[in-house]
Amino acid sequence: MRIVVLAGGIGGARFLRGLKETAREFGVTDITVIGNTGDDIHLFGLKVCPDLDTVMYTLGGGINEEQGWGREDETFRVKEELAAYGVGPTWFGLGDRDFATHIVRTQMLSAGYPLSAVTEALCERWQPGVRLLPMSDDRIETHVAITVPEGEPGAGERKAVHFQEYWVRLRAAVDAHAVVPVGADRAKPAPGVLEAVAGADVVLFPPSNPVVSIGTILAVPGIREAIAEAGVPVVGLSPIVGDAPVRGMADKVLAAVGVESTAAAVAAHYGSGLLDGWLVDTVDADSVARVEAAGIRCRAVPLLMTDLDATARMAREALALAEELRA
Repeated sequence: MRIVVLAGGIGGARFLRGLKETAREFGVTDITVIGNTGDDIHLFGLKVCPDLDTVMYTLGGGINEEQGWGREDETFRVKEELAAYGVGPTWFGLGDRDFATHIVRTQMLSAGYPLSAVTEALCERWQPGVRLLPMSDDRIETHVAITVPEGEPGAGERKAVHFQEYWVRLRAAVDAHAVVPVGADRAKPAPGVLEAVAGADVVLFPPSNPVVSIGTILAVPGIREAIAEAGVPVVGLSPIVGDAPVRGMADKVLAAVGVESTAAAVAAHYGSGLLDGWLVDTVDADSVARVEAAGIRCRAVPLLMTDLDATARMAREALALAEELRA
């Protein structure tokens, strides 16, 4: 069995760890991960790819487990020195070990290597056990339209900020009026992306943010269409449990695109033309009938990734639903 997984950061990476744990039971021979690059940002002259790195570090054993992002045993002396020089932004916490990854990436990009080749080279060190592909080699950045909050320059004005500024600095404390993956409409899928989808037996949407993670991947022309036309089960796991995000502030960006923060609404957002199966948490069992009425097979199972065993059970349920759909 060959599996393609669309993944954002923490939720996607942790789900992948559970998927690897249970893969042998289902005869999985290949896992290709299409990673979101809409969160990418240039800082201090360096190209930073938060979601790709989170997947790479998590599966390679170098992640800060408590945070879910960044490196373990991290120090921040470079960040402190930059702040002493008055160089910002100070709100984005790049650690010293993490800086090394971004330096290598930026050097390779500057030498003419595409992001997909750079990611492959970085994974040579980490050996994540999956094939990690960026969704595109082209530059795509997710921006969020907001009203500048009180106490800041330009308060009351509407402006667009990089998603990282909205998520990290502002902590999504202000409403998002719109979410735009800038550059996605002109981008092309990275080499290997469409081929992986065409050769897949199952496509999985882990409990990643449906707007700024999986939604951004699907915004790259050709990817949504390839998945819809692949003729294989497409199964997703709800990132919403009990009408609230399991982690992060996905409800804010869901509201920006007019989607309720419910498991059933997120399934409808993906749509039956794309999604074949959907897993909701047991607390949302009453939404199963609503999802199935929309033409999407639905099951209620525990969806909290409390530990590796729980996450592996989630992956097992997703693959079992895929087999049921295939039959």
